[in-house]
Amino acid sequence: MEAILLGIYAFFVWLIFIKLKWLPWTITSQVIVAIIPIVGLTVLVLTLNVVAPSSSKLRVYRYTVPIVSQVRGRVLEVPIEEGNRLIKKGDVLFRIDPTPYQLEVNSLNAQLATAQASQRELLESQKGANAKTVEARATISEATSKIAEVTARLDLARKRVVQNRELATSGAGNRFDLEQAETSLAEAQNQLAAANSQMAQARAAEVQSVASAQQVGQRLSAQVEGQFAQVAQIRAQLETAKWNLAETVTRSPCDCYVINLQLRPGGFVAGLPLNPVMSLVEADGQVIAFYAQNELVRVQAGDEAEFALETYPGRIIKGKVDSIVWAMGQ
Repeated sequence: MEAILLGIYAFFVWLIFIKLKWLPWTITSQVIVAIIPIVGLTVLVLTLNVVAPSSSKLRVYRYTVPIVSQVRGRVLEVPIEEGNRLIKKGDVLFRIDPTPYQLEVNSLNAQLATAQASQRELLESQKGANAKTVEARATISEATSKIAEVTARLDLARKRVVQNRELATSGAGNRFDLEQAETSLAEAQNQLAAANSQMAQARAAEVQSVASAQQVGQRLSAQVEGQFAQVAQIRAQLETAKWNLAETVTRSPCDCYVINLQLRPGGFVAGLPLNPVMSLVEADGQVIAFYAQNELVRVQAGDEAEFALETYPGRIIKGKVDSIVWAMGQ
């Protein structure tokens, strides 16, 4: 642009001073003619550097994404081609045989069902043990009342035996009453023994049911975030297996072009992070220009921008400023 302005300025100088001779071509006019473009171009360049800065240090960046399989297995399908074919985000890049991973999911589903059934069985066992504890304590209470009642009857029977024996000895009573009192005493003693046996059995049942409830409670107390520990463990393994199954299908993370494709159906991927099977080049890139700091005083994000590339000669590409990074060019 400066060369065009200088050419136009030289044409008018030649026309005015040489061709038409409207003004004399003296030393003074020559100095003025020389100073005007210098001052004008200096002001123009300084103004443009602030109002519309330009730079020849331009870089176009397109990031490369290496694709690595997360799981290992035999490749069944590679529905893409290397070259200029645009791959959309979400398109399938390749598929791995999902059979072993599906079998793992099925196995863990069965284990989860078994663990959940075991958890329900333990809960029922705990309820049964608690019910037996309540029943045993009710029996203990009943036996305690029975023992108190029989003890009172036993004391009374003993007194009657003593009284009837004294009356029979003195001749004031008959032998039949004494024998009947002794029979009542023996019955009361047998009833007391039966009540004590019932008490002992009830206490043993209580101890057994309490111990069973505590044992089941300890097994149920092993929980993770409100879930039975075994169920939570199998559920976590199942989620991992489902993730592995989903990773048998690898999809494009961006709108990209495929390069360095090293995969074909029938091949085997090992799932190693250092073994990319292909690379993707993003379709969208970034254009970065380097400026002196004083040239960006009035530039803001959203301002219009124009740039040209050697690969597109004669074409001006328009865009907008995305952001300004205040950093050294290096």
